[in-house]
Amino acid sequence: MNLKTKVFASTLVLVFAALCFQQAPTVNSQTTFTENFEAGGKTAYAAATVQLTSGQWYMDDALTGNLSTDHKTGAYSARIRNVGTVQMNFNRANAGTVSVQHAVYGTDGASSWALYKSTNSGSTWTQVGATVNTTSTSLVNANFTINSAVAVRFKVVKLTGGANRLNIDDISITTYATPTPTPTPSSSEHLTMGNPSNATTDVNQPTNYLMEKPQYALSYHRDNGRANWVSWHLDSTWMGSAPRQDDFRNDTTLPSGWYQVLGTDYSGSGFDRGHYCPSADRTSTIANNSATFLMTNMMPQSPDNNQGPWADLEDYSRTLVNAGNELHIIMGGAGQGGTGSNGGVTQTIAGGHVQVPAETWKVILVQPQGTGDVARVTTSTRVIAVRMPNVQGIRSNFWQQYRVSVDEVEQLTGYDFFSNVPSSIQAVIESVVDNQ
Repeated sequence: MNLKTKVFASTLVLVFAALCFQQAPTVNSQTTFTENFEAGGKTAYAAATVQLTSGQWYMDDALTGNLSTDHKTGAYSARIRNVGTVQMNFNRANAGTVSVQHAVYGTDGASSWALYKSTNSGSTWTQVGATVNTTSTSLVNANFTINSAVAVRFKVVKLTGGANRLNIDDISITTYATPTPTPTPSSSEHLTMGNPSNATTDVNQPTNYLMEKPQYALSYHRDNGRANWVSWHLDSTWMGSAPRQDDFRNDTTLPSGWYQVLGTDYSGSGFDRGHYCPSADRTSTIANNSATFLMTNMMPQSPDNNQGPWADLEDYSRTLVNAGNELHIIMGGAGQGGTGSNGGVTQTIAGGHVQVPAETWKVILVQPQGTGDVARVTTSTRVIAVRMPNVQGIRSNFWQQYRVSVDEVEQLTGYDFFSNVPSSIQAVIESVVDNQ
């Protein structure tokens, strides 16, 4: 859909949500939002919700302290012990940067903590930036770059230090103005239907960095150590008899100074090195197949996801090509925290360099092989979209049970798929759930 249509639709969704879900309002009435804990109101460490100036906050193993030993700006600050949490129970409409004042309580020893964000009203959380080690007995600032154009909430979680207590004060959030992206001229066949996130080759956009390879295009997220999405075109010219190369390796074309995920970084993690663009989609030459084994084309996938319904959908896609069709495919992951063969929920692997997604998604546009692909898309064009949990126990499930609409995947990711297609056609093909 075009921007105007999407903004209007998003506005309706937000209004409806505000009316129906009063417990999770979205607030964004000032350029810089600050919660300074001056309302007080929580005198015990037991978990509870407290009404502060900015809205309702959930505090577990935390209270609002006003003792002389609480380091604070004003009369109160938050005091956290053990592995306590101070969490927003409401969303901000967006966020540019977050600043948090922190100090040890009284003369307690050091503690470490982290800032987490959620873009789905607290269902899942992702750590922002690096873990902070607090040693100072006076308040100092920790600053985090967020650049979230979608509704978001935050929480501070104390990670280490045991009974050592931690003071948190003046959590400030600036409003994010979505920059107008500098268009990146591209003749890539893999972006024929559009650039879902307006990724650019600007190294100052490390969470949405465009990389175009002869075999596929992708938006790379430096801090997550994997692609936001990979897009590729698949027709019969990409398929041949080249053998699988299995030459997993780091991508040396990443900008200087960025961590290059190694081919061995997933070892022992319990997760497969799951392809975005599959090896079997690039068998026309050895070079094309080898390109699919770059680690920028990998995400941590649970073995039962990767080798079960996900692999079945990949196989099905190639049968469509063998039947005379061509496909435009985009694939990615969403959320954080998956379950691999080691059990339990894993947030990151490779020493924190690679984020594990909570689910995998894919959208596929199917049309008879031909030329002028965008112009040939009609309201009858078949589109397949899926969301699958990145967990064990689904190996025997049919991929068809995970079908959803493209609109649902857009809502999940914030991306705009098939943006080069006229909005009137998008509105139709993106709203239906495939049933063929």
